[in-house]
Amino acid sequence: MRLEDIETICEIEREAFPTPWTSSAFHNELTNNHFAHYLVMELNGEIAGYAGMWLIMDEAHITNIALRTHFRGKKLGERLLMQVQSAAVFLGAERMTLEVRVSNVVAQRLYAKLGFIPAGLRKGYYTDNGEDAIIMWAHLARIAEEGERDTDADKR
Repeated sequence: MRLEDIETICEIEREAFPTPWTSSAFHNELTNNHFAHYLVMELNGEIAGYAGMWLIMDEAHITNIALRTHFRGKKLGERLLMQVQSAAVFLGAERMTLEVRVSNVVAQRLYAKLGFIPAGLRKGYYTDNGEDAIIMWAHLARIAEEGERDTDADKR
């Protein structure tokens, strides 16, 4: 993600979340937070979505992940999350965590498909309605192993 992407990212935020991040929050993430890493997914020259994470030691924490409304339901969220997981492994992460609304069953299914398992609950986590968040964790060893296999295949 680049600073010039922030306006579009904020549009996606407003489409995806009841309490969207502000442009100043993203600006701060990109310029001042040395733990932050953000990816943008482009499709046909348009920003289709984005994902962010904080990398602290060997743990990656997904801060946000979202797609534009008209790109949803096309397996792009899965692809974006896989890319974030791969980037986390590349940067040295062994585990990844995120929070997801208790009511967001679609996202929970996607996360479970990519190795996340529920590990706890944050009561009243979401400020817009006091909804609880499920804390989910994934071990990234599978992704690291796949990367090693790809590297070995490249050597042949």
